Amino acid sequence: MFRQAAIRNVRLFSTSPAFRKSPVETAADAVKSVDRAVSDTLVKGIEKGEEGAAKAKEAAGMTAGEAQQKATEVKKEAEKKAQDVKKETEKKM
Repeated sequence: MFRQAAIRNVRLFSTSPAFRKSPVETAADAVKSVDRAVSDTLVKGIEKGEEGAAKAKEAAGMTAGEAQQKATEVKKEAEKKAQDVKKETEKKM
């Protein structure tokens, strides 16, 4: 009789335990989702900036090399003008 009572009081075994997240895991998941949203927004902003830079180059009709050459030319012209002004001021003194 004792055996029968023991067998009847045995609880059933379940392989799917209730899954509950701790407060730390919940907070970590929230931080991850916020981080992902912020990084996605920043990436979109960077991409828009790159697109704008490419459009500006196209509008100016110059490649990077052409822009560098033009900058060098302008620099040389500015140096020549500075020397001319220096010579004129020396003559006046």
